[in-house]
Amino acid sequence: MNATILTALALVLVLEGLGPMLFPGLWRRMIGSITQLPDGILRRYGGALVVAGIVIYYMLRKTIV
Repeated sequence: MNATILTALALVLVLEGLGPMLFPGLWRRMIGSITQLPDGILRRYGGALVVAGIVIYYMLRKTIV
């Protein structure tokens, strides 16, 4: 289980690093626009990402195991 979590964390870091590495100007503008959003919208986006991650994890776990 620990190896799975570390693998997932490594994949997240790779995916998160692609934006600033490949498109630094666009990434900077996107981050700037995100900082202007109200807290409620950011919470909804965060919640949606958490739910999407759990669903993807569940689907992969059922497929692999």
